[in-house]
Amino acid sequence: MKKKIIVVGGGFAGLQFLLNLKKNQYDVLLIDKLNHHQFQPLFYQVATSQIEPSSISFPLRRIFNRRTDIHIRLAEVLEVMSQQHLLRTTIGDFSYDYLIIATGCKTNFFGNREIEKNVFTLKTTHQAIRIRNSILESFEKLLYVDEQERPPLQNIVIVGGGPTGVELAGAFVEIKRDILPGDYPRIDFSHLKIYLIEGSHHTLNSMSAKARAASEKYLRNMGVDVRLDLLVKSYDGEILALSDGSKIMSKQVIWAAGVTGNLLAGLANNVVVKGNRIRVNQYNEVMGSEGIFAIGDIAYMETPKYPNGHPQVANVAINQGRNLAANIDRIEKGTRLKAYEYKDLGSMATVGRNKAVVDLPGIRFKGYFAWFFWMFLHLMLILRVRNKLIIFINWAGNYMTQNSSLRLILKGEKT
Repeated sequence: MKKKIIVVGGGFAGLQFLLNLKKNQYDVLLIDKLNHHQFQPLFYQVATSQIEPSSISFPLRRIFNRRTDIHIRLAEVLEVMSQQHLLRTTIGDFSYDYLIIATGCKTNFFGNREIEKNVFTLKTTHQAIRIRNSILESFEKLLYVDEQERPPLQNIVIVGGGPTGVELAGAFVEIKRDILPGDYPRIDFSHLKIYLIEGSHHTLNSMSAKARAASEKYLRNMGVDVRLDLLVKSYDGEILALSDGSKIMSKQVIWAAGVTGNLLAGLANNVVVKGNRIRVNQYNEVMGSEGIFAIGDIAYMETPKYPNGHPQVANVAINQGRNLAANIDRIEKGTRLKAYEYKDLGSMATVGRNKAVVDLPGIRFKGYFAWFFWMFLHLMLILRVRNKLIIFINWAGNYMTQNSSLRLILKGEKT
């Protein structure tokens, strides 16, 4: 009888585990709340009307439509019952021999419920569409609201100076400069201000000093109001209060300031570490649990090279998924498992047209070549050839025309 494997989460880690698992050797169940895999690095381009959501969203059933051994169910996990080897979900209980937790992370609001309630986040395709809708609607409102109602609609605030925040800020500057004046000739876009708030001394704090300095210089030269060493104290949906006592009026605040793990109920408290990550060994086994593994952003693995855990980046998730798929086969064969260790291939971020920073082992560069390098690598990571082609055509068209035709407000009708 085939062993039963349950995978919770169809992100980078879960997807790579499934794609690298030997076909027809196991009875596999993939459980996710969504019916599609999302390419998170390009969410910001959906939010800023540069590419369509369908270009970076891949239906799970389409990905595995030739795998008769993989079954898919849309559900939420309620509890892991490790003693019984059962997983409780909103559609019933499922038994397993191996449970693979690949639930990733969600936005961290650091316990501030008011902020959580009022800001936009960028962790799903749906959230990216919400941002796009809200930004475009704010410009529509600027055409008819009274003067005193305009300031909150004319300020876009991004909280968090990591890659997502930097890329969002740069993209908003470009549509403000190149696209929106043509769509809204009656609006004076010199009053539209883009703020980037960062709690540390630098933007792109995890990258090299050269990348940090270059990204900040790019943003300031583009007109972004970069404010460092500041924390958000409160936000009521219209007024953002900062730790230095200053305030910004805005209805468009995007929170990109941190992540926390998507934990499953039922796991022992002693395996949960800072950031709600799950402590695993170098084979991604959850400490003290039989047949339970965690991979990707949710996994906290201490190794000689990374005693404080691996960075929560796609490369780690992808390779942990691949390694675990091979190790499951080794477990079944009774052969020696292969320990995982992260090989840092570098990091990068784009700030806008012809502006990017890249840190590779032994070399760091910026500018046009870095921007081209960033685009090429992201295209290679896209799953389907058709999607690669669509995104390439969009990027090429946007580059040549400095415009796009994707500024759609997509909302359901009220009934």
